[in-house]
Amino acid sequence: MIAFAVIMAVAIGSTAVAFALGLRRLPSLRLQLLALALLSTLLPLVGVLVGGLVMFDSRHDLIVLAVVAASSTVALGASLLIAATIMSTIERLQSAASGLARGELTSRASEAGPRELTELARSFNEMAGRLETLFDARRQLVAWASHDLRTPLASIQAMLEALEDGLAPMERYLPALQEQTHKLSSLVDDLFELARVDAGALTLELEETNLPELVRGCLRGVEAEAAARNITLQTRIQPVPAARCAPEQVERVLYNLLTNALRHTPSDGSVAVLLERLPKEVQVTVEDTGEGLPPGSAKRIFDRFWRADPARPSGRGSGAGLGLAIARGLVEAQGGRIWAEPRPGGGARISFTLPAAAGP
Repeated sequence: MIAFAVIMAVAIGSTAVAFALGLRRLPSLRLQLLALALLSTLLPLVGVLVGGLVMFDSRHDLIVLAVVAASSTVALGASLLIAATIMSTIERLQSAASGLARGELTSRASEAGPRELTELARSFNEMAGRLETLFDARRQLVAWASHDLRTPLASIQAMLEALEDGLAPMERYLPALQEQTHKLSSLVDDLFELARVDAGALTLELEETNLPELVRGCLRGVEAEAAARNITLQTRIQPVPAARCAPEQVERVLYNLLTNALRHTPSDGSVAVLLERLPKEVQVTVEDTGEGLPPGSAKRIFDRFWRADPARPSGRGSGAGLGLAIARGLVEAQGGRIWAEPRPGGGARISFTLPAAAGP
């Protein structure tokens, strides 16, 4: 009978080890825990049943107790093995989270293990990747803003020192000082607006707006600059419904696009504004006959501080590179889309959409 008990214990133990190894291959943590509970219940039950048969047949209580103890011990060992596997995966995820909390933005979690923990690790890695991208963007924003702020500040400081030393009359530097101060003020306003867009703190009052009249008003605002540079302004306006938008913000977007188009259009060129009707939207397009878009820049032009020619300073005639980034934030905040593409025949086109107002 002792030999029979040893055989039973080895058989149950081997079965438990095989099942434990098989449990680790289950794709779901829920399935692993369910199978573990069944294993922990069934093994002692099998031991009790086999022991009961032996006791009924031979009446050796000691053998029954040995079989039950062996099966229970093996079940406990299998449970500990599965728990150790699960805890190992959780500890790897915890280690990655701790690294991210310490500022290690490249920290990533292993995506091996049960399905639930794999999905959790994948979500953590996506979050960590977005945080790394966000911190890189903020770092670049600070670097670029510092550069664009330093240039006019240095110019203002040099002119003030010249005036203080009596090297030039006030009338000579006063217009330049006003221009540099205006540039600084515009840059600070743009940075503040961009911060509001990033924080989702824009408060927009949407209303039904007559876009053709708004477009004509914006064109009147840039007529003088276009005439001074001998650039022709054109409009191609289709019958469109009213748009549901914030008119002041749409004007700012359109002014940004028109100013950008005029800046990149040579004399004797033209800038046109198109209004088109879409099924549920109204599309506004500004196109020019300038140098067009550099290869691969259709999406990058909406990045902050991006310039087609990085070597060109942000002096007179070139912006700080925030106008299109702000335009994208304002359009998307109103439920629209904005994109850029080459204009057929040369030049560039930037289009954005706004939701059409609901009919009566």
